[in-house]
Amino acid sequence: MRTYSARPADINRDWYVIDAEGVVLGRLAVYVAMRLRGKHKPTFTPHMDCGDHLVVVNAEKVKLTGRKRSDKVFYWHTGHPGGIKERTMAQILDGRYPERVIVKAVERMITRGPLGRQQMRKLHVYKGPSHPHAAQQPVSVDLAAINAKNKR
Repeated sequence: MRTYSARPADINRDWYVIDAEGVVLGRLAVYVAMRLRGKHKPTFTPHMDCGDHLVVVNAEKVKLTGRKRSDKVFYWHTGHPGGIKERTMAQILDGRYPERVIVKAVERMITRGPLGRQQMRKLHVYKGPSHPHAAQQPVSVDLAAINAKNKR
């Protein structure tokens, strides 16, 4: 038996819409990362971009378990003396770009390198309930119905 290896002509990509309202962030990120890589398909090939396009809406309404919203702190340094900065998850979600929380969570689950960057280009995250990808006729995915633990 020979090992199957997908060619670019064999790969077909579908479009999906996921509503993040009330969905746990980590569980959403795992599902999105798996779909972006294409690991749910029987034709998965590790060195090819086999994944689907995913549109995530209502990014600002994603949930976090426990006290992560107030206790999870992200640090960075400006490069100047005394330039340590910090921001909590609540500040990010209530701020100007709450979609970055989902993008960064998924980005940390995707391989780093050219293939990972190519896969991340198929992720489209929007703050509100509307998106400009209606022409692609995306299929709606109810993540909360897949598992009861996905929704809070």
